[in-house]
Amino acid sequence: MSDDTEQGWATAKTLAEALPFIQIYDRETVVIKYGGHAMGEESVAKLFATDVVLLKMLGVHPVVVHGGGPQISAWLAKAGVKSTFVDGLRVTDQATMEVAEMVLSGAINKEIASWITQAGAEADVRGVGLSGKDAKLITVEKVTRTRRAPGSVEEQIVDLGFVGEPKIIDTTLIDGLLSAEHDYIPVIAPIGVSAEGETYNINADTVAGAMAGALGAKRMLLLTDVAGVMDANKNLIRQMTVAEARAAIADGVATGGMIPKLETAIDAVEAGVEAVVILDGRRPHAMLVELFTEHGSGTLVRR
Repeated sequence: MSDDTEQGWATAKTLAEALPFIQIYDRETVVIKYGGHAMGEESVAKLFATDVVLLKMLGVHPVVVHGGGPQISAWLAKAGVKSTFVDGLRVTDQATMEVAEMVLSGAINKEIASWITQAGAEADVRGVGLSGKDAKLITVEKVTRTRRAPGSVEEQIVDLGFVGEPKIIDTTLIDGLLSAEHDYIPVIAPIGVSAEGETYNINADTVAGAMAGALGAKRMLLLTDVAGVMDANKNLIRQMTVAEARAAIADGVATGGMIPKLETAIDAVEAGVEAVVILDGRRPHAMLVELFTEHGSGTLVRR
């Protein structure tokens, strides 16, 4: 048998082995947080779009929530707007908010939606770019943070400006898109509106968690630029319960940017998502390995 023929048989075997997993996710919602450095390179982004279309073709309902921190920073530098951070959160004044919305809802959101539409052109799968401003999707309230000044016992309230957190998620539009006769894939920018009509920037992980909870998603995939949560010996932790995730934060096993990711995972599971997976979005087909093989990729957090 020629190599080509062998390859064909190997592919068929892989598809057959995936059947039990495909059945598990049939007509289930999977929220995908796509962001950070996983978004940086066009070739990687186009592979991501292809994988999302494949999920749709296999009967899954993918919903994409994206970030854009590095891109916002680059545009703020171009515009000459200075950024300050408090505990890892960008202080968002009016000028910063305008740039953030332009980058998130404009450039990034439409690019991802367009790549999905191109990747799904043959079957007419369509990416739909939205932000929390559309159809009352995300109503926010202003984030308040307190911090203690060095050498002081007084807690001070820190004003982060136009930084919000989701208060009400109205999934009417998303439900309509997912149940439509046509194959639509919603792509959501992390921008929300307060009850007073002010525009707010929201942490994209937080939006993904809130969206997954509100949609009753079976899985939430947090695509990041690390393999998952590492133990003290730098080995990948394959599975964690919510209690183990909390302990990892308390014991200092989880550090830096992994702490808010685990907190998002805990919140999403407690909001009714069956499990959250933190995985490396830079690796092609990581989502497919996670959902449709017995191996999994990354760290799965569940009850």
